[in-house]
Amino acid sequence: MGFWEFALIALVATIVLGPDKLPGAIRSVVRFKRQATQMFQGLSSEVNEQLRVHELHENLKKAEQQGMQDLAPDLQRSVDELKAAANSVNGDIESTSKEVSTQPHDNKN
Repeated sequence: MGFWEFALIALVATIVLGPDKLPGAIRSVVRFKRQATQMFQGLSSEVNEQLRVHELHENLKKAEQQGMQDLAPDLQRSVDELKAAANSVNGDIESTSKEVSTQPHDNKN
C-alpha cells in the first residue's frame, strides 16, 4: 500500500470516525489483525503437521509392503521416527501408571 492510499484512508477514517474515536478504532484493527495472523499461523502449522503425519503414514505403508527389509534411507528415517514416537508414548504411559500405582489411596465414603 502506497503513501497516498494510506493518507486517503486516514483522511476518510478521521472524517467518518472523528479524531476522538480514531485511536480506539486503530487499536481494534491492529488487535484484529494480530489475532487473525496468530490464527493463520496456528492453522498453517496444523496443516503442516497433518501433512507430515500423512507422509509418515504413507512411508510406513511402503516399508510394510517391503517387509521392513532393505528400506530406502527416507523410509528408514520415517520408521525410526515412528518407533521413537511410539517408545515415547509408551514411556509416558508407563511412568503415569507407576505414579498412579504408588500414590496412596484415599477411601472416603
